[in-house]
Amino acid sequence: MCGIVGVIGARPAAPLILEALRRLEYRGYDSAGIATLVGGAIDRRRAAGKLGNLAVVLEGEPLDGTTGVGHTRWATHGAPTEGNAHPHATARVAVVHNGIIENHAELRAELEGLGQVFVTETDTETVVQLVDHLLQNGRTPVAAAEEAFGRLHGAYALAMVFAGHPGLMVAACHGAPLAVGFGEHEMFVGSDGLALAPLTRRIAYLRDGDWVVVTRDGATFHDATGAEVKREIKLTALSGAAVGKGNYRHFMEKELHEHPAVIGDTLRQMVNPGTRAVVMPALPFDLATIPRVTISACGSAFYAGLVGRYWFEQIARVAVDADVASEFRYRNPPMQAGGLGLLVSQSGETADTMAALHYMRAEKQHILSIVNVPESTMSRASDAVLQTIAGPEIGVASTKAFTAQLSVLACFALAMARARGAIDAAEEARMTDALLEVPSRAAEVLDHDAHIQRIAARIAEARDVLYLGRGSCFPIALEGALKLKEISYIHAEGYAAGEMKHGPIALIDRNVPVIAIVPSGPLFEKTASNLQEAAARGGQVIVFSDAEGAAKLKGIAAETVVLPKVDPFVAPILHAIPVQLLAYHVAVLKGTDVDQPRNLAKSVTVE
Repeated sequence: MCGIVGVIGARPAAPLILEALRRLEYRGYDSAGIATLVGGAIDRRRAAGKLGNLAVVLEGEPLDGTTGVGHTRWATHGAPTEGNAHPHATARVAVVHNGIIENHAELRAELEGLGQVFVTETDTETVVQLVDHLLQNGRTPVAAAEEAFGRLHGAYALAMVFAGHPGLMVAACHGAPLAVGFGEHEMFVGSDGLALAPLTRRIAYLRDGDWVVVTRDGATFHDATGAEVKREIKLTALSGAAVGKGNYRHFMEKELHEHPAVIGDTLRQMVNPGTRAVVMPALPFDLATIPRVTISACGSAFYAGLVGRYWFEQIARVAVDADVASEFRYRNPPMQAGGLGLLVSQSGETADTMAALHYMRAEKQHILSIVNVPESTMSRASDAVLQTIAGPEIGVASTKAFTAQLSVLACFALAMARARGAIDAAEEARMTDALLEVPSRAAEVLDHDAHIQRIAARIAEARDVLYLGRGSCFPIALEGALKLKEISYIHAEGYAAGEMKHGPIALIDRNVPVIAIVPSGPLFEKTASNLQEAAARGGQVIVFSDAEGAAKLKGIAAETVVLPKVDPFVAPILHAIPVQLLAYHVAVLKGTDVDQPRNLAKSVTVE
């Protein structure tokens, strides 16, 4: 959540910062602002709401200056108002901040006692007032910033500029990502490489606890002790032209239609179609000797991990635990040394998942992350990384990243199964063939777009919706319910179909749609029985199945979307697409902000 951009150069800074902030909109925000140095003095423009509001303010009151910082804020401390929008500033310093300052109340009381006057409700202003106080007491900008960093507790990424110092910026990070971009006699700071992609491809990432002094001609990095250190400058693969809606109404719609290509690209890096075998990168641990796998993630990534749990246990015959990352470390679970900690994250920056990683590391687990951003904090902290080839995902609600995660998990489950002798080469070839079929079958699913749009009209009038699934399709029911909640604001719950009669069946009447993910296969008959119970109580049963399953459910279903027949192994990947597509069309009918739903952030980088 939140986004930071900083620019030092020869060109006007405000337009560059505004454009970079647009590329951070996917992170979620509710206000925005820019501060620059004009004639050596700090000037700023801020606005509540969307970046378009800030753009209007800048049109009416342009900001000059070639050094500046900008921010998209997702409110934590203080309401999402213009007054609480970043940058926060005094006459001496302007600061942008992503994260939470945990000891802000103590610092605020101390600083107010020293005569500093606060004007906002935010924790960020504590940083501003602390640096301002140190400047007033004779510290240089760099010394004041370094001393302030030493007083802060919490997770943060910070960037600050100083009145009278147009060629200087100081930035720091602790528990939140930050990158420095290198140009020709101009320098940049950003929350991630995507924001900086149009400005430069030469990027260095700060490590946790680092702070950096940036000038027009370069950057000097320091670690948490203040010692000067080197940080590698890498050529990022991100493209400045990577983001655009094309002819689609929303980024989410575009990303939904990228499912076939993304699944294909992700599988292509992990499957050799000639040998019909999974090809894994070299791993610093032996899959055959892993005694237990522990999966942790948040949101849709966690549901992908739940599908993975079925695959690892059923195919690879390895014991698996799975926990939402926000709860995992608070259970304080004992972990068997030499186990595998498996983290799943689109951004690779999710704070709760990073905390789970650190706990697993302390418990002597091998660490493998599945991420979409190879330069991310999680990637750098892992023993090994499996990358999803999803490209930038701008819509806040995850879509193509989810099926890419499932594709990687499926391949990894097969690789682990072979390593452990749980399947032979012939069975691996059969299951690999099933995987390689998914991209083309996914394209066929998208052909049902008009039918799903018609079904969405039924759902849009509902107050409550139930999603049912069994086995590896139970997490797809959870994913469908989450998507509907996220972008249409309709209450929805996903249940294991066999649990319906243990309580949720009490909710069913003719006003409650029951959406079933029920491909034909070993669990079909049991799920069909549960759907008969729902239909008998007046529930509107909407079925996603293949032709064989649809024929058997003809007398039960009010609506049926007939999907291609695939091996039960890969059915969860395929069935994820129509439940996401249904949520999208419901949200469009409801008139919500599909790409940036209220209260949500793309990358949750604070706990």
